[in-house]
Amino acid sequence: MRILGDCQVTTASEAQAHVLGSKQDVHARAPLFSRWGTAIDIGTTTLAACLYDRSGNMLAQAGCMNPQAPWGADVITRIGAALQGEGPVLARAIQRRLDQLLKEMASQAGISAREIDALVITGNTAMLYLLTETNPDCLSHAPFAADRLFGEMLTGAELGLCCAGAAVYLPRCFSAFVGADTATALLASGITRQDGTRLLADIGTNGEIALWNRSTLLCCSTAAGPAFEGAGLTMGMPGRDGAVDHVMVKNGALHAHVLGDTEAVGICGSGVVDALACLLETGQMDETGFLDPEPAVICGRVALPQKDVRAVQLAKSAVAAGIRTLTATAGLTFSLVDELAIAGGFGSYLDVNNAGRIGLIPEELVSKVRILGNAALQGASMLLLDQPKIPDCEAMTRQARTVDLASNPLFLQAYTDGMFF
Repeated sequence: MRILGDCQVTTASEAQAHVLGSKQDVHARAPLFSRWGTAIDIGTTTLAACLYDRSGNMLAQAGCMNPQAPWGADVITRIGAALQGEGPVLARAIQRRLDQLLKEMASQAGISAREIDALVITGNTAMLYLLTETNPDCLSHAPFAADRLFGEMLTGAELGLCCAGAAVYLPRCFSAFVGADTATALLASGITRQDGTRLLADIGTNGEIALWNRSTLLCCSTAAGPAFEGAGLTMGMPGRDGAVDHVMVKNGALHAHVLGDTEAVGICGSGVVDALACLLETGQMDETGFLDPEPAVICGRVALPQKDVRAVQLAKSAVAAGIRTLTATAGLTFSLVDELAIAGGFGSYLDVNNAGRIGLIPEELVSKVRILGNAALQGASMLLLDQPKIPDCEAMTRQARTVDLASNPLFLQAYTDGMFF
C-alpha cells in the first residue's frame, strides 16, 4: 500500500482482498470502455475506487476520506450547506478529490489518467446531487421526492475530471434517500436473482436496507451517522495502521489487536463494536450504555468516553430498527428470512456475534449473515465491465418500493427499544 496525500493506493492483489471484500467474481464481458475503466463509490464518509483494464484485471485501487466532511458529517447538513450557496464549492471539492484518485491509480498502473475512457460512479442520492452540482432543495423537505434519479451518461469534462472525454455513467437511484449505491450493492449481492426472503443492509453513515421476497423489493434508509466508519468518535479513525480493529476478553481483561502491529492511536468501527460487547461482558458497561469507570480504557491511550457510547447507541439502534421495520412491513418474521447480506467496507471486518450482542444486528439473524464487503463498489465494477447489466439494474430500481421510516410507528418503537444493549 502507498499513501499519497490523504489517499491510500493499493496494488491489484491488495485491492481484491481489502476493498471489494467479496468472493463474487467480477468478469469483463462487454466493457463500457475501450482501454481503461474506473469504478468509484462516493460514500458520505469515504471514497473508494478501482481501475481495470479491458480484460477485467484490476490494476489498482484507491481510497480516502470524503473531502466534503468539513461541511457536515451527514447528508442533511451538507444539503443545508449547498442550499446556503456552498453547492459549487462542495462539487469542486469532490471532483478534485476524484481527479486525484484517478491520477494516483493511473500512476500505480503505469498509464496516463487521461487515457481512462469510462467511469461508473455510484453513491447515495445526495452524494450524486452534490457531485453534479444539482440543486438539492427537493431533498431538504417533505415529501422528499428527488427530481433527479440519475441513470445518466455524462462526460469527464462535465465533472471537471482529467479524463475529459471519458463516458461517466451515474447509476439510477431508488428515491431521495435510497441511492445508486444500494442499487449497485444489490446487483453485487445477487439476492434479487435468488429464491426465498433475503435482506441486504449497507451499514455506513446512511444505513440503507433492502428486502427481497417473492419478486417484491422493499427499501428504506436510516441515518446511522459516521461512527461505524471510524469518524465522529473521540479517537475514531479508519481501519489503517495504529487502529484497534478487534477486542476480546481474556482472563477478565480487555485485549486489543492493533493494525500494523504498532502502537494504538485510535479505534475503527469493527473495534468499537468489539469493545462495547467486551465492556458488557466485563460489566464495565450496563444495558443502558452507562460506563463505570468512564472513560473505558480499551488499549494504551485509546479509550471510549460516555459520549462515544451514546453515538454508537444511536447508530446501531437506527440500523437494527430499519431491519426490523422493513421485515415487519413485508408481513414477515425473522424466522422466514433466509439471509442477511451485510455490505460496506466496515462489514468486512465485523465480528458478527459481537454485532448481535450489542444489538446492531438482530440476534435472530446473526446465524444467517453473509458478509459482502464493499458491494456498492463491486456492483459499480460489474456495470463498468458488463454493459448489459445497466438496463437490468435500472429496471430493478423502478420495481422497488421505498418505505418511509420518518413517521413510521413500527420504526419509532423499534428505534427506542434498540437503544438498550
